[in-house]
Amino acid sequence: ALETLKMFEKKDSRVKSAAATNLSFLYYLGNELEQATNYADLAINSDRYNPAALTNKGNTVFANGDCEKAAEFYKEALRNDSLCTEALYNLGLAYKKLNRIDEALDCFLKLHAILPNSAQVLYQLASIYQIMEDPNQAIEWLLQLISVVPTDPYVLSKLGNLYDTEGDKSQAFHYYCESYRYFPSNIEVIEWLGAYYID
Repeated sequence: ALETLKMFEKKDSRVKSAAATNLSFLYYLGNELEQATNYADLAINSDRYNPAALTNKGNTVFANGDCEKAAEFYKEALRNDSLCTEALYNLGLAYKKLNRIDEALDCFLKLHAILPNSAQVLYQLASIYQIMEDPNQAIEWLLQLISVVPTDPYVLSKLGNLYDTEGDKSQAFHYYCESYRYFPSNIEVIEWLGAYYID
């Protein structure tokens, strides 16, 4: 894939930008951040309005720990294409990392309107409400999430934990049992179930 894309580097600016965007993403996936950054820069220089290139550049900056600057690249990508879901999702993650929870929530709620059955978006919404110490909303989003991915043991144990925190032992027991059924090696779930049976 890398060799094929490198053949397009010498073409006109739009083709070069598309090839460089894909190369940047492939290097990013391979955790070669320096190369990913170089190709993201090349893609942006070839086409300043390429939202995927701007998102890739944001990703490389984010991976290097500068969430504030990454957020700027994601916002620029969204100015060029308001439906760039990758940029919107990553902007939400950047805001979450920067502890700008209301702005993160806004990003993920917008994404939910675009992608109503996205497991990642539903999980992030639940996570944000948990950070905001609103367990009822977190539970609501996790219940929507298990309607999309009903066999995810981590989500099921998270639901069990939230119900346990809220004092609803029977619901907690139900979700911990479901989690155990799909992944019987989770020590925390086993400990909780053991303590429940002792009680």
